[in-house]
Amino acid sequence: MGSITVMDLHIQKTSSPKHLPFTDPKVDLGFGKIFTDHMFLSRYTESKGWHSAEVTPYGPLQMDPAASVLHYGQSLFEGLKAFRREDGSIWIFRPEYNWKRMCEGADRLTLPQPSREIFIKGLKELLQLDQRWVPPAVGSSLYIRPTLIGSEGFLGLRPAMEALFFIILSPVGSYYAEGNKPVKIWLETTDVRAPIGGLGAVKAGANYAASLRASVSAKKKGCSQVLWLDTKREGIEEVGTMNVFFVLNDEIVTPALNGSILPGSMRDSVLQILRGKGKSLGKKVSERRITIAELSERHARGELLEAFGTGTAAV
Repeated sequence: MGSITVMDLHIQKTSSPKHLPFTDPKVDLGFGKIFTDHMFLSRYTESKGWHSAEVTPYGPLQMDPAASVLHYGQSLFEGLKAFRREDGSIWIFRPEYNWKRMCEGADRLTLPQPSREIFIKGLKELLQLDQRWVPPAVGSSLYIRPTLIGSEGFLGLRPAMEALFFIILSPVGSYYAEGNKPVKIWLETTDVRAPIGGLGAVKAGANYAASLRASVSAKKKGCSQVLWLDTKREGIEEVGTMNVFFVLNDEIVTPALNGSILPGSMRDSVLQILRGKGKSLGKKVSERRITIAELSERHARGELLEAFGTGTAAV
């Protein structure tokens, strides 16, 4: 597997920097609608490994219409955020976690794993160049979207021998129209997000494509997101953009990672915090199977105190 050094990275700055949207207080950043001046790219071939690392002006990608990502869905992405603190410094939350999760996903989809240097250094170089795009307002951030796709042009059913890794950046506000207020969640009992043994534990684009029908139905019913159950339509799994936690009278519980649930970085972080404060909270912290029937019964008895979600996009 090839890796890059600083000397291998080509940087081409844009000649037409964009206007910063958040300088106008009337502009609603929304989520993922506005993009920064530049993007990072690196290509993989079997003969060269990872090579041609570059930061270029943001723009369309040129792709063979027979590229495997377009026909067989060899596609992974990650999501993390950069925040600007009061002193002006810029912080990223746990990028190593996202890199490792992408590597696990690449293994599942038989894509080449991006080296740590490509993922982390590529991200830092891009962020350094586009640092003016990190918004200063509380509740806003710069969303970072690393993506890995099979780019080889062919129609045979086999793993792609060429791949493209790229990173794009987007200044964002709240993911939900409601902002940081509580949201309504629709319980999906027909469609399933992912079965055990499928792609549910990795951030594959196919998982999100399969969730769209239920998401559209949920929005028609006035709900912001979907609560997914397992293939038996019994065990609670996750929400569309979040892992989910339930605060019971004696326990804080989140569904255990079973091979169909995405292991979120925020989920992992919240579990570490909760376990560190377990004694002071007076509740045990559990990762276990919890069914919708149990949750309904606990709610009927007044034992369900609250529910919350954890996710990079959602927070």
